[in-house]
Amino acid sequence: MRSARLEMALESGAFVLPPEGDIAVLAPQAGDDLSALPKARVVVLTGFKPDFDQFQRQGYRMECGRAAAAIVCLPRAKAEALALIARAFTLVPPGAPVLIDGQKTDGPEPILKLARAAGLSHGEVISKAHGKAFVLTAGTVPTGWAAQPRQIDGGFTTLPGVFSADGPDRGSVLLAATLPVKLSGHIADLGAGWGFLSRAVLAHDAVKSVDLVEAERDALDCARLNIPDPRASFHWADATTFKPARPWDAVVMNPPFHITRAADPDLGLAFLRAAHRGLLPSGTLWLVANRHLPYDRTLTQLFRTVEDLGGDAVFRLTRAAYPIRAR
Repeated sequence: MRSARLEMALESGAFVLPPEGDIAVLAPQAGDDLSALPKARVVVLTGFKPDFDQFQRQGYRMECGRAAAAIVCLPRAKAEALALIARAFTLVPPGAPVLIDGQKTDGPEPILKLARAAGLSHGEVISKAHGKAFVLTAGTVPTGWAAQPRQIDGGFTTLPGVFSADGPDRGSVLLAATLPVKLSGHIADLGAGWGFLSRAVLAHDAVKSVDLVEAERDALDCARLNIPDPRASFHWADATTFKPARPWDAVVMNPPFHITRAADPDLGLAFLRAAHRGLLPSGTLWLVANRHLPYDRTLTQLFRTVEDLGGDAVFRLTRAAYPIRAR
């Protein structure tokens, strides 16, 4: 879908590439086809580790100094989208073309309206494949667009676009309050975000270490600020494939169940399997998840003990212990 708009923009002359210099592509998603661009000039910039890994495997460069042009693949969150455009403007010289592209569900029309209101020059608007693309002429970054750290209750720092940037997710709050007083040993927080659950874990003196595993680099950078505890280790990684240096005594998690707007329960199930693989035979998983998600059957297949700890109308708290190993 993105490739159709990119090809049309290039073929129509709406997006004219400079004759030389890098082309920075910000926040493409795994599966996006960038083959319409000269690969040797393309630099992919993404903070989401699974996407980073895929484009790196395809042979794209992943670090950029300056670029001659840029493409911004719009995310769902408006603040994050504006921050990406601001970053693109800092990568290219004034007057350079910056292609903005997004599906209708990503809100390209509101972004275009904001660009017009900010006095930014733009070219033809391309509507195709359930989305829009348009070129902005790089100039001064509009006030308020660049990403700015935000301080929230509890002394936490967040950034635009990270999950639950305005405050801790209610499910995580419920889980933090449910953790046992005698929590101890080596712990993992899978999908750690900006560190709310890990800070709650580290409040237990008997905890020896916590592995914070998070795929979003911005969220993990926030966690580094939020948890200045020497027992914490920070891993920019896909939690579903992460392999710990040593098995864990316990895992805590509030796993994601979607990347796009569509729910994907398989993602949460992959988190459950990752916890199962990483735990000691005596280990315990402390889980919070939306009640409608179909995790029960998988949990009983993976653990000898599965206990419903309650929760509320939306979230279910679960303790699962003693991973079942194949003989």
